[in-house]
Amino acid sequence: MGAVVSHASAAAPPPPPTGYAPFVDPAAAEAPPPAEKDAAADEEKVDYMNLPCPVPYEEIQREAFMSLKPDVFEGLRFDFTKMLNPFFGLSHSGFGCIVTILVRLSVSMGSMELPSQGADVIKVPTSNYEFGANFMDPKMMLIGRVSHDGRVTGRVKCDLLENLCLKINAQLTNEPHYSQGMFSFDYKGKDFRSQFQLGNNAFYGGNYIQSVTKNLSLGTEAFWLGQQRKSGVGFVARYDTKKMVATGQIATTGLVSLSYVQKVSEKVSLASDFMYNHMAKDVTASFGYDYMLRQCRLRGKIDTNGVVSALLEERLTPGVNFVLSAELDHWKKDYKFGFGMVLGE
Repeated sequence: MGAVVSHASAAAPPPPPTGYAPFVDPAAAEAPPPAEKDAAADEEKVDYMNLPCPVPYEEIQREAFMSLKPDVFEGLRFDFTKMLNPFFGLSHSGFGCIVTILVRLSVSMGSMELPSQGADVIKVPTSNYEFGANFMDPKMMLIGRVSHDGRVTGRVKCDLLENLCLKINAQLTNEPHYSQGMFSFDYKGKDFRSQFQLGNNAFYGGNYIQSVTKNLSLGTEAFWLGQQRKSGVGFVARYDTKKMVATGQIATTGLVSLSYVQKVSEKVSLASDFMYNHMAKDVTASFGYDYMLRQCRLRGKIDTNGVVSALLEERLTPGVNFVLSAELDHWKKDYKFGFGMVLGE
């Protein structure tokens, strides 16, 4: 005969005697919690000898620019880009049509606004054809464009030294006094940037921007326009973190500009800006957004002048994008719509 033992019927262990307390290691009891406060304190410390290099002076508002200045257009636009080799390409483009083969061909068709004495907007049909070429290597970039009306534009960027860069921008037209040229020497330091500019019409300018902390950078600029006997001085401040970017700019020309960008997520950004021009007695504020989806990018803005604009870039297949553009000016009753195709990477 076998015996069966039931665990359910086993007697419970006796309770601990009165006054009993489990043994606790005194060293473990006095050990501090994980050093979260120490990590936060380390983040707050600023190593003034190892600050990051700030963004270029002319790009302090680049995040706000992406949301608040979408490249809207009217009519038809086509853009084709193809690299001929890793360094050289051609392009063709036009208003309503832009083709970039790097050589680049651009064609566009739309309308052009003419100045009028009243509040009405006068538009006339227009078109444009442009041919260009790009050349790029690690130390030099050359970009050239020529349009059907004889306008020629060119850009050169050349690294003279490891931290010294030369930039040349030029535009030649058939109209007198509209041709322009500008030379810029950019120096990139460890925690600062400086630039000297020399242009036609006896233009001289310079700017300097310095990182003060790892998030804050301050800068100043000055210019002299000899032909018009005008000069100006400006100051900027930029504060950026992983979640936001705030900038401020003021100049003796009467310009005050403020911008703020909030990075809601990796794909969504909200932006706003405020612009005051004392000379023109004009005040404008705007709010914009930049929303990136898996296959498209949507940008748009609305401002206090009653202008609403949006730009949609839809990726149909690799190398083929469809573009929709709209701008509505309710006060002037001026409405612009455009669509286009972008071929090539």
